[in-house]
Amino acid sequence: MKMYLDYFKDKKITVMGLGLLGRGIGDVRFLAECGADLIVTDIKTAEQLGPALEELRDFKNITYVLGEHRLEDFRNRDLILKTASVPLDSIYIAEAEKSHVLVTMSATLLVKLAPEGIAFIGVTGTKGKTTTTYLIYEILKMAGHAVHLGGNIRGVATLPLLAQVKSGDYIVLELDSWQLQGFAYEKLSPHVAVFTNLLPDHMNYYGNSMERYFADKANIFKFQKAEDVLIVSEQAADLVQKESPHGELVIAETKDVPSDWQLAVKGEHSKINIALAIHSARALGVGEDMIRKSVESFTGVEGRLQYVKSINDVEIYNDNNATVPESTISALKSFGGKKNIVLIVGGTDKGLDMQSLVVEIGKQCKAVVLLRESGTERIKPDIMALSNVLIKEADGISECVSTALELCNAGDILLFSPAFASFGKYFKNEYDRGDQFLSAIKNLDAKRPKN
Repeated sequence: MKMYLDYFKDKKITVMGLGLLGRGIGDVRFLAECGADLIVTDIKTAEQLGPALEELRDFKNITYVLGEHRLEDFRNRDLILKTASVPLDSIYIAEAEKSHVLVTMSATLLVKLAPEGIAFIGVTGTKGKTTTTYLIYEILKMAGHAVHLGGNIRGVATLPLLAQVKSGDYIVLELDSWQLQGFAYEKLSPHVAVFTNLLPDHMNYYGNSMERYFADKANIFKFQKAEDVLIVSEQAADLVQKESPHGELVIAETKDVPSDWQLAVKGEHSKINIALAIHSARALGVGEDMIRKSVESFTGVEGRLQYVKSINDVEIYNDNNATVPESTISALKSFGGKKNIVLIVGGTDKGLDMQSLVVEIGKQCKAVVLLRESGTERIKPDIMALSNVLIKEADGISECVSTALELCNAGDILLFSPAFASFGKYFKNEYDRGDQFLSAIKNLDAKRPKN
């Protein structure tokens, strides 16, 4: 019997958080198929979770507790599988720990239960981790290796990978700070750890403590062995080195990307992600020619300064995953300083310092469309004070897009780079926000008169 089957069969498992993005659904289905006795609890109601429940309706070994959590569902269980965003001070997790019930997460279980002989590559950081993860994956795939994606990847459930992987395979995991809490539970770190950067983010979750935020991130290398490799950007190197990592330390810089390589992705900030991926591939034994071929053919990831299309000679870019000001600043700097950018910005407030972004908007933008939301209201007075930038406001993505396009002339850039979180009155989550933007562009294009 495979190790994971023996581990999960007949175990009493409470899954905290089902969601609608696919990862939770896939993990619950996998556990049910393994014969676990499941309680699935979510603060969303049955009505809100309708599509997810429909996908799981044939399983008789799942009990649902929806619209609430109950303390009794965290006692007398063999395992609690929690989702990433469960608060640090959750009374339910505290109840499980008080009752000596193991609390863990799906990525941790994957690393713990996978067959021997698998190389795990983990990527974390505030920004750049998705692009770096995908590029490492593409390099390994192009080099002919059996490689799998997991962790914080849209629509990809992590636990089902246990049924797919075999000795000799590679698994590349994108890991946010919350998922890395689970690695601390089991004292695990990946064989190759990649740390892209550390910027203020999720401060509402971490009580405005960068130390607590970094402590979770640091689990990606904290439990490495001497034969493992840690690759870190120059930006985060000093912070990481203070923790005296055990594995081989490699510091990546933008100059590590050869100047004669023809890159398809835009922006100086993209070069550090590429440098991190190059060093990762080298650590895994991939040859230079294959690395170059893979890097030059890489066109980026949806929502990360993604070129969408041109309408009336206006280039449109989707930078939906810019959820901190530093990301939007990097995006603005990627277009050559021609002050021909019409920026759509705004979203839910996370309490981050936006002053540097306001300054950069004044330097780079001809116009700004503000999405009305809590964070936008906080920076609106400062942006309105920019005398050399035309300011408009709009409700919802469709109105933002149509307003922005009206402000564009031929040769301009329409950039959607929100700099804020997505949660609020307009969007279910970050993915929904990106989908709405792409749909709005598609609808605009459909309305253009045919020649």
